[in-house]
Amino acid sequence: MSKKKEIILAANGVIYSKGYQSTSIQDILDAAGIGKGQFYHYFSSKYDLGLAVVEDLIQEWEQKLILEIFQSQLDPITKLNKMLDRTLVFHTEREGKSGCPIGNLAIEMSEHDETFRLKLQYIFNQWIDSVERTLKELIEQEHLSSTIDPKKHAQSIVATIEGGVLLMKNQKDISFLTNVLDLIRIQYHLSK
Repeated sequence: MSKKKEIILAANGVIYSKGYQSTSIQDILDAAGIGKGQFYHYFSSKYDLGLAVVEDLIQEWEQKLILEIFQSQLDPITKLNKMLDRTLVFHTEREGKSGCPIGNLAIEMSEHDETFRLKLQYIFNQWIDSVERTLKELIEQEHLSSTIDPKKHAQSIVATIEGGVLLMKNQKDISFLTNVLDLIRIQYHLSK
C-alpha cells in the first residue's frame, strides 16, 4: 500500500469518528504517524485530503456494493438481502457507534461545500439507481406488483436505511437498524 493511501485511510478513520470539520491536520498526522512535510508532499490542504477520502469511499462503495452485489449475476432477492446483510455487518462490527461514513459527511458537509455535496450525491445516486434496477427485476419476475414505482421505492429504501443508521447512532441501540432492515425484508418479500 502506498504512503498516500495509508494517509487517506488514517484520515478516513479520524473523519469517520470525529467528523470532517472537527478533524485537524494534527489529528491526521498523529493517526498516520507522519510529519507535516510528508502530509504536504501528498496533499495541498486538509480540504484536498478530505476530497481524497470521499473519492476513496466512492471506490470502496462502487466495488463492494455496486460491482460485487448489484452488478453480479445473483438473483435480485439475493442482491437486496446481501445489501441489507452488508449494512448490518458493517454497523455491528463498529457497534453502531459512528453511523454511516457517507451519511455523516452528507449531513455535515452538504450545505457547506458544493464539491463535497456532489461527490456524496453521486454515491447515493449510484446506490438508489442500483436498488431501482433490482426492484425492476423483481417486478419483471412478478415477485412485486407492477403498480409500484421502483424509483420511489428505491429512494425510500435508501432513506429508510440511512434513517435507521442515524437513529441507531443517536440512541446507541443497533435494534433501530435491525428493525428497519427486517421491515424492508418483509415489505419486499425478501425472507431467506
